[in-house]
Amino acid sequence: MLSRYSLFGLWPLLYRWKSWLLGAGLLALAVSAVVSLLLPNEYASTAVFIPSNPEAIDPDRTLAEGGRLDPGARAEDIDRVLTIGQSQPVAEELIRRFDLYKHYKAGKPGNDEADNYVLYEFMSNLSLVHNERDAIELTFLDTDKQLAARLANTMVGLIDSINQQLTVENRRKVLDLQRTRYTYLNKSFQTTQQEILKARRHYGIYGLEEESRYLAREVIRVEAALRQAEGSGASAATVAGLRRALRGLTEAKTGNRFNLESYAQGLDSVQMMETRMKDLANRMATARGEYESADIALKSRISSLYIVQPALPATRKARPIRWLIVLGSVAVTLGLSVVLIGVLEWYRAPRPLAQAA
Repeated sequence: MLSRYSLFGLWPLLYRWKSWLLGAGLLALAVSAVVSLLLPNEYASTAVFIPSNPEAIDPDRTLAEGGRLDPGARAEDIDRVLTIGQSQPVAEELIRRFDLYKHYKAGKPGNDEADNYVLYEFMSNLSLVHNERDAIELTFLDTDKQLAARLANTMVGLIDSINQQLTVENRRKVLDLQRTRYTYLNKSFQTTQQEILKARRHYGIYGLEEESRYLAREVIRVEAALRQAEGSGASAATVAGLRRALRGLTEAKTGNRFNLESYAQGLDSVQMMETRMKDLANRMATARGEYESADIALKSRISSLYIVQPALPATRKARPIRWLIVLGSVAVTLGLSVVLIGVLEWYRAPRPLAQAA
């Protein structure tokens, strides 16, 4: 025999309490309908973006590789962006920018209760989700559809800015190193330039066109004239003059600015310093180019996020779903009523007397 309180025996029980169940259902229907109508409409604005690898947005690498940007996102890039987006500094910055204390009617900032309330409301309305297509969906809910869209887009920009700032400090250090290197090379270049000038003055090597040929030609000419004068019986004064001219062209101690001895002594030194100066000039030009590239890289702002879809004002509300609230409230009320009726009937049912031992 079926138990009195089995499912088959429940119908007579419900029939007996039908007026109470109907009243409870109608009351739940009326109350939930009023409550759902009093709830404000909330609108959701969603921005979809893909984070990038920091190496892919490095201006130096980008220029070197022909300006190609790879939108592929790694797991660590996605985790980094999600961490930034869910951080308290980001939330506090957006709360300050959009004056959400006033919007949420929480009072003035600085009060712990008001601060906690606004932060809770903000985080409860925010959703950051990594979807199955390796993109991030940033959704913000608010009663003001325009505010929800603006706040979502601003948050995407703030995440992008913080993500870029993670590498800015290292770029500043690299820029300082390159500036120091360029300054050192420039100073060395100027010092070498002064040393070459001193060597040219000392040895009489000015790099004039055909300077060596001129000395060799003059030495040959004067020496030939001396030999000819000596062989032809020229006067002693003429021979002595030619000998002094020959010594002036060949010996440094005579004081001639152009002479073979000084030229031979200084040629190697001047050529070595010229080689060093050319090397310094090339290195300095390279360092200057690297410094300018690093400076441009530091000042440039290549987005670290690829925006697939900016947040737009919603065209329909996201919540509340009023019919679902009413239906759920009525179902829960009826379910609890049935349980309560069952408990009451169980307590009211007669109990058999305990048998004597």
